[in-house]
Amino acid sequence: MIEDWEKWLTLTVIALLIVNMVREWIRPSLSFVLGAVVLVLSDVIEMGALLNGFSNKSILTIFVLILITATLRDNFNVIGQLDKLFRRARSPRGFIFQMGLVVGGLSSVLNNTPIVALMIPYINNWGKRQGIHPSKFLIPLSYMAITGGMITLIGTSTNLVLNGFLEQNNEPLLGFKDFLLPGLLVSAGGLLFFVTVGGIFLPDKQEPLEQFSENVREYVVETHVRPDSKLIGKTIQEADLRTLRGVYLLEIIRQKNVISPVSPDEVIQTDDNLVFVGNTETIIDLVDSDNGIYASEHSDPGVGSKRELVEAVIPANSDLAGQKVRDTNFRDRFEAGIFAIHRNGERLSGKIGDIRLQSGDLLLLSVGSFFKQHIGSFRDLYVVSELDVPASGSKVKNGSFFALSIGTIALGIAGTFSLFTSFLLVLLLMFIYRYIDFTKAKKEIDVDLLLLLVSALALGEALISSGAAEMLGNLLIDWTSGSGVLWTTIGLFVLTLLLTNFVTNPAAVSIAFPLAYSLSREMNVPGEMYYLTIAFAASCAFITPIGYQTNLMVYGPGSYRFGDFVRVGLPMTVVYTAIFISYLTFKYDLLT
Repeated sequence: MIEDWEKWLTLTVIALLIVNMVREWIRPSLSFVLGAVVLVLSDVIEMGALLNGFSNKSILTIFVLILITATLRDNFNVIGQLDKLFRRARSPRGFIFQMGLVVGGLSSVLNNTPIVALMIPYINNWGKRQGIHPSKFLIPLSYMAITGGMITLIGTSTNLVLNGFLEQNNEPLLGFKDFLLPGLLVSAGGLLFFVTVGGIFLPDKQEPLEQFSENVREYVVETHVRPDSKLIGKTIQEADLRTLRGVYLLEIIRQKNVISPVSPDEVIQTDDNLVFVGNTETIIDLVDSDNGIYASEHSDPGVGSKRELVEAVIPANSDLAGQKVRDTNFRDRFEAGIFAIHRNGERLSGKIGDIRLQSGDLLLLSVGSFFKQHIGSFRDLYVVSELDVPASGSKVKNGSFFALSIGTIALGIAGTFSLFTSFLLVLLLMFIYRYIDFTKAKKEIDVDLLLLLVSALALGEALISSGAAEMLGNLLIDWTSGSGVLWTTIGLFVLTLLLTNFVTNPAAVSIAFPLAYSLSREMNVPGEMYYLTIAFAASCAFITPIGYQTNLMVYGPGSYRFGDFVRVGLPMTVVYTAIFISYLTFKYDLLT
């Protein structure tokens, strides 16, 4: 007989995991592993329940798809193809419409993170050519990638994680046909929202290099006064550092002391670190001019080549997040230097080396040729500036590869063999065609993600085996008592939706799945209905920038603030929810 303490221990562990992901005390993957280990040591679940996740086909499929997507990204001139697709777009609405179709279609079969990473620099460049700020396009880009991922089973890892839970609990797996119609409906609804009234809610943010104002991304840049500087002994006023256009001197760091605000009469001394905030181009000109101010040690790419500046964003679950710059070994790891840092809504100060990086931070990097050649293998950074793309192979070679790959995947969808097997065959084709660079491929394997997903499966098992899921399911039924299956379904959707906007999608699914599993038995309805409910709710991550990886990726490049996502995300959430619940209502006749 299962004792009540097991329920409460499991719920306590889950509650602590949620709090940790909101407060970011420790890495999500580590917190999930620790939570699973606690439950194993407490005999709530067996060690086998944890280890089984490593052989779960749905989890393995996620990583095979990541490798396939990365290989496609590294071997084909995607930007060139985008130019062909969008050359006819002449208005913001026309561009959003075409972008929604392309991004939604690609996201339905490929990992949406690299798709967004490829589109950000293209959108920045297209917007500049048209005189339109990228902030009008980057939130729609993220949202269209999210909704497009719901068109197929493989479009987002959330769907595959859910199938992992179903497989673990011997439930019938969801297939492509289960996602196709509702996925197309929510994607079409989201696209229609943005090409009609959505533009009203989108902010109009200026580019950081246009002018210096409160609406612009503010970069903090650290400079150094060397012993041979012409400025030593001069006051700030005499050195003309008070009248710089588009930039101002925020503070002086002298040994362990911080001087802020800086008086015009302050005398510059040897080894002072001058911290500027503002217009990036002005700061670059200031550092590159022969006036005795030099970039800090952290901006040196260490490759001996001429400095080239690119912008890059730190994605969610990056190893860099939470570390001080000086502890990241950045120069040796990427052969790039951090020239400046921008963080929306927060004015940074102090030495760059002492700044603790966060997900969503925008870095202005000084890079050399090595960085440009290996950018595809960096999963802890996504470049948002346009870089040259390597030329593709021959048309005959590429054409035959795509024909064989599409045929292989089609056979998997048709059930000739499993999807996992079909994707392994595509990887084999990539090896035969010599598209795969194994050095880069190894770097695409996200160990943190693997540990998080495997631990999430174990936590879901604990919620079911301890009886905690049944208890929570009964509470949800009690709250919606007398209202029928429809309101119970809406309650489950809203609960999962709230979770996914503040914690990771796998976490939301791992908490919601046991509830859906228990509800399907308590309410005597097809489990498929509740499983689809939590799948679509877990991807309804529009209200906060932390709700989904792609939201964080566009956060810095779009110069957005948290409130921008709330303002755009709330109506988008209403549209998405209304469409999906309506679909469920008619499909399962929930009004009777």
